[in-house]
Amino acid sequence: MSSLTLLAAAAPTRLDPIRLFLDADIVVQLVMTGLLLASIWVWMIIVSFSLRVAKLRTKTIEYESEFWQADSFDSFASERGKKDLPVARVAQAAVSEYRRSTKTAVRDPEALRGRITTAMDSQIAHETDEIAERLNFLATVGSVAPFVGLFGTVWGIMNSFFQIGAQESSSLAVVAPGISEALFATAIGLFAAIPAVIAYNRFSHRVDRYEARLQRFADKLNATFSRQLEAR
Repeated sequence: MSSLTLLAAAAPTRLDPIRLFLDADIVVQLVMTGLLLASIWVWMIIVSFSLRVAKLRTKTIEYESEFWQADSFDSFASERGKKDLPVARVAQAAVSEYRRSTKTAVRDPEALRGRITTAMDSQIAHETDEIAERLNFLATVGSVAPFVGLFGTVWGIMNSFFQIGAQESSSLAVVAPGISEALFATAIGLFAAIPAVIAYNRFSHRVDRYEARLQRFADKLNATFSRQLEAR
């Protein structure tokens, strides 16, 4: 049996990702490991953020329904203001400003409405930033991971050309393994980047929708306080 026949018999019949990783250069292995860890963290954020947003939406709807049915916004916000819920903290910010400003006679209702609006807008911005904080990692992975994988690919191809020079042979059998390992790094980079980009765009839209919901709540509450000031 010829040596070519033996090589053909020993050659794998399909791609083996584990073998590609184990046979890769140490630099390419480090790149692959970093990208795999980033991918795992991306999926953890995707799952946890999805559950968190769904829970926030349900509790926000429940809180708003109870808030508008309450006999006293002041007492309701005081009882529920410390609840770990953005809409509750927005309501508490408005009620606290209204309470402080109406301890004495209100000389400038328009200025009071402006202060209430500012207090709620500031709290909404803070709550939105808190919710979207972990999305920065998704954006970073989505933009950087392909280039990190490309770095691993370039390094692997350079190593393949080095093997050509060292063995003085341009045979496909010499360079193919190294090129396969190099391209595998790019594949892992895309595997990490694609879900990160999709999730970032989707979650950014959800954060914007939740921010809009908080803003509508704030506008409605501000209108209610305006009517109370006109009735004083």
